[in-house]
Amino acid sequence: MADLPVACTLGPGALAARREGLLSELLQRARAHEELADGHRLSFAPAGDTLALIMKTVEAERQCCRFLRFQITVEPDGGLVSVELTGPSGTREFLSALFES
Repeated sequence: MADLPVACTLGPGALAARREGLLSELLQRARAHEELADGHRLSFAPAGDTLALIMKTVEAERQCCRFLRFQITVEPDGGLVSVELTGPSGTREFLSALFES
């Protein structure tokens, strides 16, 4: 993974559409957003379609941001759902810029 560049392969128009669509919807649903040493963690209430939205986002992002590692945690007994997006050095900063735009 260290050999993969921390870069998105989407063009400017497609990246803007992703930010305004799928990523925006995911971030709006997040109950908590935490920066990690090598990425970010988003936590969600266990709503019925939240896991489906997370999976849709992961599938889309793994195609254009090949350096990302995704870890999804579903807590027992209806607890929180979280997703960690991590990667090589520079991933946290890349994601921060992506989320803030």
